[in-house]
Order: sequence, then structure tokens, then C-alpha cells
Amino acid sequence: MLSEVLHFLISIVFSLFGIALIVRAWIYAIRLHPFNPYSQAVLRTTDWLIQPIRKIVAPGNRIDWPSLLACWLTSLVFLVLTILILTGQPPSLDSALPLLLTAFLTMLKWTFNLILWVTLIQAVLSWVNPMAPVMPVLQTLTAPLLDPIRRILPNLGGLDLSPLVLLVLAQVAMMVLQSFTFALFGV
Repeated sequence: MLSEVLHFLISIVFSLFGIALIVRAWIYAIRLHPFNPYSQAVLRTTDWLIQPIRKIVAPGNRIDWPSLLACWLTSLVFLVLTILILTGQPPSLDSALPLLLTAFLTMLKWTFNLILWVTLIQAVLSWVNPMAPVMPVLQTLTAPLLDPIRRILPNLGGLDLSPLVLLVLAQVAMMVLQSFTFALFGV
């Protein structure tokens, strides 16, 4: 019972921090203004890990490599702690390569989970409170994902089905990643 509670708490903390690192990379990629209060919250939450990594790994033109590396390391630590909590012993050396790959897949699952939630929140807010202060940020975050879908879908007048399509695609991607992760490492 105690190990399940501990695993649950570690899963929540590491997933939220990993998602914050993904948001940081996303903010960097779309060039969201760094003085935006939401950007500031993410930057301040993750700076303690990103700044030392940034001294070793430089960010690219559109890709924030330090944030992505930090997210991968976070998922790796999360998986090692999960194995340690659930089995009572550290992972063996033969499981190192599957563990490294599973950490990458975990990072991708966090990314698709983030896409799902941001799109869902934006869709609900667009109906309930389209003038909410967070809407411009949500629209800026989701526009690069929704615009290609909008170009493919037929024009239905005032009905935009692109968020629904993105939600379905993100959910399918998470299911496929979960299947790969389970087949690879049982996580």
C-alpha cells in the first residue's frame, strides 16, 4: 500500500515537472513572449535544472535542447525511482538500453498528454469564456498544431472540428506509445 501511494505521488510530481519542461521547450519553439506571466511561471519553475544544462548544451534556433534533455533526464529518474519503489531493487545493467528508450517514450507520452489537455481547455474555454485572459496563450500554443488540421478539414462555417481531430490524434498517439512502452519495459 505504501509503495503504491509513493509511486502515485512520484508519478504526479515527475509528470508535472516533465510537462513544465515540455512547455518550456514549446514556449521557446513558438517564441511566446518571455514576460508573459504564464511563461514566467514555467521559466522560474524549471530554471534550476535548465541553467546548468544550458552551460553544456546550447539551444538551437527553434529547439530548446536543454529543456528537452532535462525532460528526458526527468523521465529517466522517474522510471528508475518507479522500478526501485515497485521492485525494491535498482534496475539491472541489462535493462539500461530499454530504460533509456522508455524514458524517451515517457517524454513523448507527457507531450501528447500536454497537447490533449491544452487543446481541451482551449476548446472548452472558447465556448464558456472566450475572453478569458489565458485564451491568447492557449491559442498561441495550439495554433501550430491546429492550423494544418484546419487546412485539411472542409470548411463547416462556424463549426471548427480541428480541436476534436487533434484530441483524437493525441489520444491515439498516447495509446500507441503506451503499447510500445509496455512491450519494451512493462511500464
